[in-house]
Amino acid sequence: MKFIETQFNGAWIVEPEPFRDDRGTFTRTFCSKAFESRGLEHRFVQHNHSYSVKKGTLRGLHFQREPHAETKLVSCINGAVLDVIVDMRPGSSTRWQWLAVELSAVNRRLLYVPKGFAQGFITLADHCLVNYLMSTYYVPDAACGLRFDDPFLGIEWPARPTTLSDRDRAWPLLEMTEA
Repeated sequence: MKFIETQFNGAWIVEPEPFRDDRGTFTRTFCSKAFESRGLEHRFVQHNHSYSVKKGTLRGLHFQREPHAETKLVSCINGAVLDVIVDMRPGSSTRWQWLAVELSAVNRRLLYVPKGFAQGFITLADHCLVNYLMSTYYVPDAACGLRFDDPFLGIEWPARPTTLSDRDRAWPLLEMTEA
């Protein structure tokens, strides 16, 4: 696996290095030792799949409030998504900045999202299956989100979402005082 640093301290793009032969490929997508050796979270307690039927479906931007903040390892195992993370860490020099990474079944990239980030995606194809490894258990009362279209964040999505949950549409806009 190849670990690629991003502009955010602690957030990584992980590119698996497939072994190819006449049968096809074999790819390691997670190795606890490889993550631990970089000081990254390597204990994941929950494994989730998100299936989206239509291109243009937007999910997010989600996070859990402390003390239930979570680290995520996200991949797209069918289709393609543009995954976006937003740095929300108080005191961070990159607070409120965002990063967009295409994750797809073809490029097999993973996105390591540390605690303190909101994360979400828009589907770039029909029938997308997104895989999440989570460092903490889901706690409904700690679940929160940022608006995908918050002008303060200025995220450049490739298209306007065609499908969005009422909950994701209703997250409050950030106040300039929060910056």
